[in-house]
Amino acid sequence: MQPNGQSYPDTLVVPAPPEEEYLRIIPLGGCGEIGRNMTVIETNEDLIVVDCGLMFPDDEMFGVDIVINDFSYVRERAAKFRALLVTHGHEDHIGGIPYLLREFSIPVVGTPLTLALIRAKLKEHKPAELNLVTVNPGDTVTYGGIATEFIHINHSLAGACALAIRTPLGTVFHTGDFKFDQTPIDGKPADFASIARVGQGGVLCMLADSTNAERPGYTLSERIVGEAFANIFARAKGRIIVTSFASNVPRIQQVVDQAQRFGRKVAFLGRSLSNVVHFATELGYLDIPPGMVIRLESVDDYPAEAVVVMTTGSQGEPMSALTRLSVRDHKKLRIVPGDTVVISATPIPGNEKSVSKTINNLYRLGATVIHGSTGMAHVSGHASQEELLLMLNLVRPDYFIPVHGEYRMLATHGNLARQTGVPGDNVFVIENGDVIQFTKETADKVGRTYGGNVMVDGSGVGDVGDAILRDRKHLAGDGIMMVVVTVDAEEARVVAGPDLVSRGVFYLPEAGGVMDELKAKLTQILNDCSVEGIRDVGTVKDHIRNGLSKAIFERSRRKPIVIPVVMEV
Repeated sequence: MQPNGQSYPDTLVVPAPPEEEYLRIIPLGGCGEIGRNMTVIETNEDLIVVDCGLMFPDDEMFGVDIVINDFSYVRERAAKFRALLVTHGHEDHIGGIPYLLREFSIPVVGTPLTLALIRAKLKEHKPAELNLVTVNPGDTVTYGGIATEFIHINHSLAGACALAIRTPLGTVFHTGDFKFDQTPIDGKPADFASIARVGQGGVLCMLADSTNAERPGYTLSERIVGEAFANIFARAKGRIIVTSFASNVPRIQQVVDQAQRFGRKVAFLGRSLSNVVHFATELGYLDIPPGMVIRLESVDDYPAEAVVVMTTGSQGEPMSALTRLSVRDHKKLRIVPGDTVVISATPIPGNEKSVSKTINNLYRLGATVIHGSTGMAHVSGHASQEELLLMLNLVRPDYFIPVHGEYRMLATHGNLARQTGVPGDNVFVIENGDVIQFTKETADKVGRTYGGNVMVDGSGVGDVGDAILRDRKHLAGDGIMMVVVTVDAEEARVVAGPDLVSRGVFYLPEAGGVMDELKAKLTQILNDCSVEGIRDVGTVKDHIRNGLSKAIFERSRRKPIVIPVVMEV
């Protein structure tokens, strides 16, 4: 079966369990794309999942809110699904969890801030049963025959961990999203000793973040951003508005630190950002001095040079706070000349156009905008090539699977692994749904399973598939024409109409002549049906659809969707 209207290649295979002992690694998301990270680790008796994220829709997914993973593979093996292990709390790693928990009552395991962010998301979804298991770096959890050690790693969010997953056939090391920051804001570099210890014990396979695999050198330390912020805060004469990912706790700390240094108060704009600030402060990941934070409604009570507003919208999302500010559509705050807007993030691939549009709009409002590489107001949270090579040399895996990235990133990362001595045949550059199977004697790709998109549109999950998207694309491209006519079924004659309703086809105030021509064509089609004695409503509709489509194309070279509504009396 092909669930949710998705199409899969003819080579789709869901492998039957062999009699011998096996270990399977199956990425259901995050391979060949940015987002939707989810990986299945399966043995004969047990199955765990690492992360369960979402992805935001691309330009071809008209009307879709978010994209999550297809859970069919897990659903078919629900009896041995033991736990969900979460590396960190970014949306592309936790955004799909509410939908997973609608179906499965399994433990969700993560560090305190990760679980706090998950708990906040679940408030809206209210799963029937919730089992959140808190761990700290260095802890080990065991589910069935699979034991997993959480190892501290650096990323742009506190509480990020790599996972050493020990199975009967060997250890799988999953880096999660990471970089090696030698001078992190919290003073806690990655746990190199534990990573090396796992490597010395032998690692069957490593799965590693590939987001920056094409970038040479090292990723700069988060402290660079603090220095850049200091320069920006020192020069800015008016208000400062800083936008970043809501979950980037080190970045929030940097803003607070510089605001305190330069005598500014801080206001937070956006529910997701406010949630992160609340939980991170409560858990000790954020240090905000008393009296520093003010309500957004109080911003105008302070001089412009005494205020910093931190908000979301660094990716140009249509309904985000920064985008709304850029078009003066926000009720609580307005951009005014003299404001300095700092976009402390780089666009996710595919978001460049919307980010650029937001920046242009901010300039039109008189703001000074600092973005991209200008001012060094952002550094990545992902490892560049030298750090990826270091991780490979610390772990020394027998087999390597690059994950978390577009295909070119995965391929580049695979080449890096070969440079460190991983045999070429032991590097698997795979895509969502590919099944890599290890036995005591072999390691190979044995087939494909469900790895497609499941689209969430309003309250519907998975009911929007390829066919609906094609219709929406057609509507967006050529519009819709509706014909309403009432006929006498016995005499096959028109009683009322035809009436035409056009949306997105012709500009009606100037299309009177065209509409009259089309109505005349419809009248002719209906008269022909009457003369031929056609009484079947379905056949009448076909004649209307075909005839009107041809007439519109001849007149305008457009191909709108034509919907005939034929009522009988």
